Amino acid sequence: DGIDKYTRDRVVQILQEHGLKADFVQKPQKGNSAIYLGINGSAGAADRKGTALKIKRDVFSQPKYDRHVVSLTSSQGKAQLVILGENTDAVFYGLATLEQMLDRGTEDLPCVAFYDYADVQNRGVIEGYYGVPYSMEVTEDLFRFMARYKLNTYMYGAKSDPYHSRYWDQPYPTKINDRERRFGLMTQDMMKQLAQVAHQCKVNFIWSIHPGQSFTDPASTDVLDRIMSKFEHMYELGVRQFGVFVDDVGVPSDDNILRQGADRLTALQHLLEGRWNTPGAAPADTVKPLQYVPQLYAYSWVKPEQAERFWSSLTPVPERVNIYTTGEKVWSVPNTRDVKLLEDYLGHEVAWWWNYPCNDVDVTKIFIADTYTNFSDEKHIDSQSRLESDLPLRTLIINPMQQGELSQIPLFSVADYSWNMETFDNMASWRASLPAVVGNERADALEALVPYLRYFDAQSPLAKLIGEFKEAYNHNPATAPIHPLQREFARIIGACDIIAQMEKSQKRCDSLFYADLRPFLLKLKAMSECASTMLEALPTDAQRDMDRVTFAKCWSAIEGMDKNEDHQFDILRGMGSDITLSIQTAEPAAEALRPFLDWLLEQFEK
Repeated sequence: DGIDKYTRDRVVQILQEHGLKADFVQKPQKGNSAIYLGINGSAGAADRKGTALKIKRDVFSQPKYDRHVVSLTSSQGKAQLVILGENTDAVFYGLATLEQMLDRGTEDLPCVAFYDYADVQNRGVIEGYYGVPYSMEVTEDLFRFMARYKLNTYMYGAKSDPYHSRYWDQPYPTKINDRERRFGLMTQDMMKQLAQVAHQCKVNFIWSIHPGQSFTDPASTDVLDRIMSKFEHMYELGVRQFGVFVDDVGVPSDDNILRQGADRLTALQHLLEGRWNTPGAAPADTVKPLQYVPQLYAYSWVKPEQAERFWSSLTPVPERVNIYTTGEKVWSVPNTRDVKLLEDYLGHEVAWWWNYPCNDVDVTKIFIADTYTNFSDEKHIDSQSRLESDLPLRTLIINPMQQGELSQIPLFSVADYSWNMETFDNMASWRASLPAVVGNERADALEALVPYLRYFDAQSPLAKLIGEFKEAYNHNPATAPIHPLQREFARIIGACDIIAQMEKSQKRCDSLFYADLRPFLLKLKAMSECASTMLEALPTDAQRDMDRVTFAKCWSAIEGMDKNEDHQFDILRGMGSDITLSIQTAEPAAEALRPFLDWLLEQFEK
């Protein structure tokens, strides 16, 4: 009762993926396992079964979100599973728990009850970085990942998408060429498919428009009509929630402009509701409230009194409209102080756009370590920041890296944190993220590589060995121990080979992950192989033999390491009419390993 098609489809999918056949029936079939899905308090079959089993309902009185119970008991040796939620979406998240249970096998399952809920209501991703937008394939895979780990919000605001900004009032094209595809451009059919997959994954796909200064320009009297026309177009493609961005176009201070912004935002919300949220409209046909990214999203850009005036000007906007901030600074880590300050100005709740693990100002780096190490590696984030155990936010979405598949690693921990803040364990969460993203069979290999895929490898095991070796070599080249270094290089190269197998995997998510990691992985492997080869050939008192061709190739590889096309990738810069392509080179292990190669060359040059 009350369970929608997407939740029904999801349970069938989970069971089939674990080798089980699923049929919907009115009564349990003798000799089979039974799953009851229902809404708490509905008096439906699942609700009645919960009462018969004396399932506790205390969880539904908690002031939290997506509350549900997952109860597994035995009925004559057959599984008897009841999932009760406060609504069908909550049942959907209960199925994520079931999926993780079945990943351990379908035999001898322990009888257990989960009483669960989320600390944050809207949790997920804002694709708002400057760079190449995610491909349709990457976004679809991201949606499936979000469904598995109970994330529910995806706001599309790709800065380099011209139909988000420059051509904001024009429909998406019906066809694109290879060059446009390379730049991440979308067609109408691609957007339609993304919206459909989002619905299947219970992800609120929020398509956002960036009309720039037109939104508050008094001369742009038709701006709301043009926005609604574009929203109509996106609605026909399946979008059921919308956003408006006016970020990065200057911060207004004129009272008339501030008032204009609030008035138009309010009017737009009413236009949306009048168009689609009419009496008798089916739930699937209605739209959810607007999302708004204002000009002054980082309040420290202006003096305190100006910040208060700006945010107070938005007080008349309906509270159901989500208004976003990045906190005091662009790269602030979510914190209670900033939330309370802006809520005092605004008069109601704010939403948080978290620029993490965004790398659009560190394009040659990737952030796939644990959360707090990533804070240290990202130069704009306060390295001493820590996540609070009781953050008063209903909406928390992260702005990820251009590498969407790699972003799933830090996203996993954000999902973990936003679901249950109090028990968040940074390192445990990160270690759990690796098998979640690359599978159990590759998790150890990736964990071994992460210290070197980072730019900052000065504290890595290899860095320590390099320092010890160089000191010994400078003292006496003949006795400098190369074997500890060679063992670590062999470990790195072997781990690279394991991850490289993902390129040929039958799973699309594996090959997509490899494509993101490829320039960093290949460069790390090449540096490790060159260093290992050169170590063997280092001049010592006891002459070592080495194949001259191999030596020459290695020397050439080191000199061309930072120009090798295998180590490069595309970046788009700018937005609107000012978008340019840039080719960047990956920089893994740049503090210790990369300089070590130059040191090795110097020894031969001497």
